[in-house]
Amino acid sequence: MKVLENGLKVMAEPMAHMESVSIGIWLRVGGRYENKYISGISHLLEHLLFKGTLKRDMMTIKQEIEGRGGSFNGFTSEEHTCYLVKVLAKDAELGVDILSDMVLNAKLDNSEIDKEKNVIIEEINMYKDIPAHYVHEILAEMMWPGQPLGQPLAGTVESVKAISRDDIVAYKNCYYNPSNMLLIGAGRITAEELEEHVVKYLLKAPKGLPSRYEKVALRHDRPCLRINVKQTEQTHIAIGLHALDRFSPDRYAMSLLNIILGANMSSRLFHIVRDEMGLCYEISSSVRRYEDCGAFVISAGVEEKKLVSALEVILKELTRVSREAVSAEEMRRAKEYYKGQLLFALEDTMSHMLWLGEKLIAGEKDISVKDILDRVEKVTQDDLMRIAQEIFRDANLNLAAIGPIKDDSKIKNALHF
Repeated sequence: MKVLENGLKVMAEPMAHMESVSIGIWLRVGGRYENKYISGISHLLEHLLFKGTLKRDMMTIKQEIEGRGGSFNGFTSEEHTCYLVKVLAKDAELGVDILSDMVLNAKLDNSEIDKEKNVIIEEINMYKDIPAHYVHEILAEMMWPGQPLGQPLAGTVESVKAISRDDIVAYKNCYYNPSNMLLIGAGRITAEELEEHVVKYLLKAPKGLPSRYEKVALRHDRPCLRINVKQTEQTHIAIGLHALDRFSPDRYAMSLLNIILGANMSSRLFHIVRDEMGLCYEISSSVRRYEDCGAFVISAGVEEKKLVSALEVILKELTRVSREAVSAEEMRRAKEYYKGQLLFALEDTMSHMLWLGEKLIAGEKDISVKDILDRVEKVTQDDLMRIAQEIFRDANLNLAAIGPIKDDSKIKNALHF
């Protein structure tokens, strides 16, 4: 990785056998950089960058990329924002040109701001009508109450309505500067070629200050329950436990624990709760990693009358993995699954760019695939049990639920309130 004189980081991942190149401009800014009054501004700004620049209107941006057979997109997360294109290798300079133009020269027209705010308000309302999604917003607010990490990425209807163009311009000027920026290209491109394009289109971007966010304050000494009573066909639940941050030396152990518990169809929770007991159609676990904290999340959709049984089985499995070492065979399968999924993802230029870009913009040092796979291989069964004991504690439990729940007393008993 090279750092230019204005602070911009540049990284190329040559994949000479490919026809495409995927390019991303990453920024160290996202939902956790917002206060409650401008909640949703990172997401709104991301949308607005596709609405035209000082020299390209919205349709021109689309036609220049898609008219060459390419594709482009953007996304906002809690800690990062990314704008990306995938083009044929011969069009790599065009990709850098357009992404740079969007990030540096967005027009931010008032009429487009008003239209996009209305679109996002509809998006917020839509998500509230999708219990499987909305239950995770409730869970985040429970786990990080009154803190930016607990706010919905899209903001609230009230906060989005209140955001002004001045707010957007000030926010962009503060965070969209080379000190917070990484440009990465993966595919049929060399480091020299990519650097030449970046110098041409981004070197003159003015310097700025590195971004800073409010670190989390964990105040959690008892299990928490929040129920949103709604007449739905299924009751949707999300169980969240505070877990390890993205830099923890035990992060690979937590990834293997996630695979064993709920990351695929052969996992314990999927096999027992769904296949053996028929308590749900969908159940899974996932890990969320942030720079100073993390979360282990289990989500499922069940019939209301089966909810308590499902919760009891889930908690039983969390207890079991905390007290009994997983078998050697289960450990072997989890490691092979981790390796396979990583290597499969790195075969594609876009997946490779996204994987590497997130690590670099966050400041992770483990970017060697071989080193990562070696670290995964060294994880022991005792490591998994130790991490499980640290995370899967009653006092660390949060449960959000949406559904036609008439009585929460049995749920509280299952959660050991």
